[in-house]
Amino acid sequence: MFKILEKRYLAENICLMRIEAPRVARSAQPGQFVIVRADEVGERIPLTIADYDREAGTVTIVTQTIGASTKKICALNEGDSLADLAGPLGNPSEFVKMTPEKLKGRRYLFVAGGVGTAPVYPQVKWLHEHGVEADVIIGAKTSSLLIYTEEMRKVASNLYIATDDGSVGAKGLVTDVIKDLIDNKGVRYDECVAIGPMIMMKFVALTTKAYSLKTTVSLNALMVDGTGMCGACRVSVGGKTLFTCVDGPEFDAHEVDFDEAMRRQAMFREQEHTANEKAHKCNCF
Repeated sequence: MFKILEKRYLAENICLMRIEAPRVARSAQPGQFVIVRADEVGERIPLTIADYDREAGTVTIVTQTIGASTKKICALNEGDSLADLAGPLGNPSEFVKMTPEKLKGRRYLFVAGGVGTAPVYPQVKWLHEHGVEADVIIGAKTSSLLIYTEEMRKVASNLYIATDDGSVGAKGLVTDVIKDLIDNKGVRYDECVAIGPMIMMKFVALTTKAYSLKTTVSLNALMVDGTGMCGACRVSVGGKTLFTCVDGPEFDAHEVDFDEAMRRQAMFREQEHTANEKAHKCNCF
């Protein structure tokens, strides 16, 4: 059992939990994920690690309440325990393996959308701790859905915000901010990392490809089992079939077949709807 030490809502339906998990915290790296189960009969939910504290032995996860299982997780409170928190799984971000000499002088651009802002944070934090510059763009529909802005300001070289309605920051899409930084402000980046909704990552990839800017995306939303056994997270990258959970979760954005990935992501919507209705009827959360 994994005790919940802290629980708070970052925005409507977006819940942060700090979990007691010393073995996972000791080994966690930016870019990796964990598999969480609310109880012994719960569904396996893959969640990218939002933060970790090796000394305190804690791992932070951020969950958006979309389906029955994520609602069950977020219905737990401080002092309750998760049945499982397995990990760290997947491969860490590529820059973690780079030598200090190779990292020196590099500049990164991170593009975060919605709840995808949470897994961007440990990556930017890691780079900040290693003296590497990283600019961050956070996108959301409106100001009330923005998360991790204060945390990000402490570790990012520059923070830019874009909202669809213009309630905070620039009005428009994250891709508009990318173009403005490169075309108008003359900023040059060595790599872009995008984490967020699949459609956002697709258009970030199309935008950065025009600039020949290497771009990495995280496809953690496709995962189910997390061990490569179920095959549900198959994705085409550069014409090859790979598995998000064991080959990723991060891939070259310019090689990912996003249209196929989005079709796969939508495959189980009917089952998710049925599970939600069933959970509401039995008042399971």
